Amino acid sequence: MTAAPRTFRIAAIPADGVGKEVVAAGRAVLEALAEDSKGTPDPFAFAWEEFPWGCEYYERTGKMIDDDGLDRLKDFDALYFGAVGWPTVPDHISLWGLRLKICQNFDQWANIRPVTFLPGIQSPLRKADDTELDWVVVRENSEGEYAGLGGRNFSGRGPGGEVAVQSALFTEVGCERIMRFAFDLARTRSRRKVSSVTKSNAQQYGMVLWDDVFKRVAADYPDVETESVLVDAMSAKFVLRPEDLSVVVASNLNADILSDLGSALAGSLGLAASANLNPERRFPSMFEPVHGSAPDIAGQGLANPIGAVGSAALMLEHFGLPEQAARLHKAIEATTAAGILTRDVGGTASTEDVTKALIDAL
Repeated sequence: MTAAPRTFRIAAIPADGVGKEVVAAGRAVLEALAEDSKGTPDPFAFAWEEFPWGCEYYERTGKMIDDDGLDRLKDFDALYFGAVGWPTVPDHISLWGLRLKICQNFDQWANIRPVTFLPGIQSPLRKADDTELDWVVVRENSEGEYAGLGGRNFSGRGPGGEVAVQSALFTEVGCERIMRFAFDLARTRSRRKVSSVTKSNAQQYGMVLWDDVFKRVAADYPDVETESVLVDAMSAKFVLRPEDLSVVVASNLNADILSDLGSALAGSLGLAASANLNPERRFPSMFEPVHGSAPDIAGQGLANPIGAVGSAALMLEHFGLPEQAARLHKAIEATTAAGILTRDVGGTASTEDVTKALIDAL
């Protein structure tokens, strides 16, 4: 007797630009994986609902997301996101109006961004040719420099007289939970090491609190190696000594920048996957590629879907399907090793070509 499939309800939010293309590609790969699970001891399926929110929606309605949008999303098992942003809408409106609105209201406080070096893709790092490199950036995703505290005033003074204040918020609770998450993750890896990124020499309040909490949390993990590195030195370490990295934990802004650097070193932002997690599962988590909406290539079939498919693999892990996630990772490696590459990594394949190759590799 065939077991009934587990069905995961997923809200797809392609949003803007190439986000629409890579979400469609990721959905096609996931559906192929689900189809292949039929007749196995653990079949699964996906029930999708797609939402039209994004910059086009904003231009029609004046809103990046419906007023009841969060209520409509909260009961899904996961959110699958594309990319947000378009030249006709200011970036702070598009980002705060949709992606950050979801992340903050659903307390998706852990942002995971693996840095993966794939076969068949040339890295700008010469060291990548003969050294196994693999690390994860763990980003505090709920406060820090992106807390949204501050304001603008004194515009009445005239040109050049306005003042802007942007405050970074660091709490012991926020620092501790992301650090414990990083230490627990390190215990699952071959090298048990956590590198904390700081800037406490110049930011003497928030980052000193960060450092103090890191020292306190580290004492509970005597089996995990630790280091604390200033963000400017860490950016150099990403290039000069990446083999010394395993889990890198950093504040919202620092991890955002460093993870993009890591993706570029791996070959392209188009390869980079991420997960915005609510680890307590009080709200759905959101999975998205790191890259932006890329207006310059949107609609041309040139977008790299690997970041979106890698994000889908993180979603499968979140669902408790590690073997299926591993199958996706192997399909990605087989595709890049075969030289089926989009333009951003030196190839000529289209989004559709890579998607087909991924499905064939399954």
